[in-house]
Amino acid sequence: MPNPAAFGIPHVMPLYLAQASSHKESTPMRFYLFILLTLLFTPQWASATSWPSQPDIQASAWILINVDSGQTLSKYNEKQELPPASLTKMMTLYLVFEALKNKIINPEEKVDVSEKAWKIGGSRMFIEPRLHPTVDQLMHGISTVSGNDACIALAEHMSGSEEAFAHRMNKKAKELGLKHSHFKNATGFPIKGHYSSAQDMAILAVALWNDFPEKFKLFSEKEFSYNKVKQNNRNRLLWRDPRVNGIKTGHTEEAGFCLVSSAQKDGTRIVSAVFGAESSHAREQQSRLLLNYGFRHFINMKPTQRDLRREVEVQHGSESKVWLSPRSQIMITVPKDMQSQVVFRLRYSAPLVAPIAKNQVIGVIEAIILHEDEEVLASVDMLAAKEVKLASWPSRQLENIQIWWKK
Repeated sequence: MPNPAAFGIPHVMPLYLAQASSHKESTPMRFYLFILLTLLFTPQWASATSWPSQPDIQASAWILINVDSGQTLSKYNEKQELPPASLTKMMTLYLVFEALKNKIINPEEKVDVSEKAWKIGGSRMFIEPRLHPTVDQLMHGISTVSGNDACIALAEHMSGSEEAFAHRMNKKAKELGLKHSHFKNATGFPIKGHYSSAQDMAILAVALWNDFPEKFKLFSEKEFSYNKVKQNNRNRLLWRDPRVNGIKTGHTEEAGFCLVSSAQKDGTRIVSAVFGAESSHAREQQSRLLLNYGFRHFINMKPTQRDLRREVEVQHGSESKVWLSPRSQIMITVPKDMQSQVVFRLRYSAPLVAPIAKNQVIGVIEAIILHEDEEVLASVDMLAAKEVKLASWPSRQLENIQIWWKK
């Protein structure tokens, strides 16, 4: 359990208080003896269901994230800085989608193709300088067939050069909270100092899904044709798993086989990232193991504002109590058979003294799951629902006397 002092909020108000059930006087003494022995010889959390065992994933690093709650459900070496190969193109597309949303570019505008873009190796959509593809065509060429040529053409179109575009990629990475990534190109071509992590790529996938839901559909397209060349999406899970709707494959000799997968089932959205699998088949197999683990064992819970509201005492105020409400909705993800082990705990500085402004931050409420230890799943600020003015001087003095007398 986190140290309350770390929040600067020493006072704790639990949501639930356990109450012992009463027994009739006629209950046999041996029953009480049985209960006593059970309590003495049973571990504290033996009655609680254990957390689901992690899947056995064969890869250099991985992570599984619930998109709606943002919670990590499984991880290994998730912060290790590794070559991301073509997973890099997720950031390239994020900047393209953002530019389209802000009307800096439009999908139908023509793009010049430089010699650098034309002659680049690896995966390509086969653009040529004479063809002048559109922004929309290049987006499809990146998301569906992982075109290195399309990445460079769009990077140069938007920023003048691939180097300048990489600077924008790094700036956006900081904004999105990617702490273990640094980009030197738009394609993922191996170069010293170009790296990311499973955690960062999963966070980026979640951002793409949440920030650009309409554009995200591009990642589920199974094929794309350009200049009479038809190519299939490298992500074979799109054919093999109906839950999967994206997102990106990657492979170089240095990186191994990588895959960031997104999937949805019964309203639950999850994202996995696998780095350094041994083969194309292996990255798909390991990704499916993670996705199956997420869907099979976990469920989302969405407590209402009524569940989270609290009334707390106020000193020296025109009113003796004030209601607190959460700043925003909480979504949490828990094992399917552990919903009853979730509690919500309010933390705030006590005593609470007037004056208090409406919507003033009073403390936080934490969603906590009780298993082998207390684990905080999420927290949200708690705000004063109304203003509480300072009481008159005589009223404050009387209250001080009452407080002193109680002590």
